[in-house]
Amino acid sequence: MSLLNITVSAVVAKPIAQVWEAWTKPEHIKAWCFASADWEVGEVTNDLRVGGTFSTVMRAKDGSAGFDFNGVYTQVLDRAQIDYTIEGGRVVSIRFAEQDGGVEITETFEMEGENSEELQRAGWQSILNNFKAYTEHLS
Repeated sequence: MSLLNITVSAVVAKPIAQVWEAWTKPEHIKAWCFASADWEVGEVTNDLRVGGTFSTVMRAKDGSAGFDFNGVYTQVLDRAQIDYTIEGGRVVSIRFAEQDGGVEITETFEMEGENSEELQRAGWQSILNNFKAYTEHLS
């Protein structure tokens, strides 16, 4: 059975160098990688290279829920593309495209079977929107 792909996107009004750094550096990831203000990120590791691994510990601020988001990089093209496989074998592909006034980020991921398509799309879009807001406020 093939999995359904979901795509979310946003345009970040910052130069590609700043967008790439905010997306890939653990100190930045901690500040944006959650879907709502009642969640936070604990530890982050990121070895951004083909075969390298990443791990982001996400948790509800009240301690009621949490999970580790981790995987292995399968493609890394500096300031252009990041592909990885997350635990469970699902594939994620991210494209960074420079355009007038910023960078368009497009994420395509394989849906998991537990939550509805709408819930998954909304969650990933919320995280991407957090990234946009965080990065656009960097000096």
